[in-house]
Amino acid sequence: MLKAARVPAATLMMASLLAWPLVAQEWRPEFKSPQVDAEAVKRPPPVNRRKLVPHAARASVKAVPEKQAHKLAIQVDENNPQVMNLALNNAKNVVDYYKTKGEHVTIEMVTFGPGLHMLRDDTSPVKQRISAMALEAPNITFIACGNTQTNQSKQENKSITLISEAKVVPSGVVRLMELQGKGYAYIRP
Repeated sequence: MLKAARVPAATLMMASLLAWPLVAQEWRPEFKSPQVDAEAVKRPPPVNRRKLVPHAARASVKAVPEKQAHKLAIQVDENNPQVMNLALNNAKNVVDYYKTKGEHVTIEMVTFGPGLHMLRDDTSPVKQRISAMALEAPNITFIACGNTQTNQSKQENKSITLISEAKVVPSGVVRLMELQGKGYAYIRP
């Protein structure tokens, strides 16, 4: 008994494409395949792709590890000195870690609600520490919620003054959303 030989589909397809002019000639005897003069049709010389790119550019194409920039958003929404100190500890530890690796990190500490007390000049239990950290690590930004500042001013019938390191944004929650949209990692101590 003879076994049928298995022929790959690609081989069958190629064979049928090669046989098509012969089949066409049998159906239509007037069809003649044109004779092509090999000298008349010259292929363009192969392109040396290395010559298209200048030598200096080829050297820069090689894989060079880039120092990755890291981004972290820290939320503080409690008027609790322990939480505030924990947030500052987290920020310092992250800065120190990436500094030893020779990598850059950007940190935004966003305060809102009762957490705004962290950045208030009159009530912050950590303002001395923030002042020192801002000098040591300029890549840490301290963000204050403008909505909270306005609400606390109304409740206390006085202007709420923030420490000099604080940067006011219209909304702390919106700022966190924007940071997360930009790829910032998020923690809430």
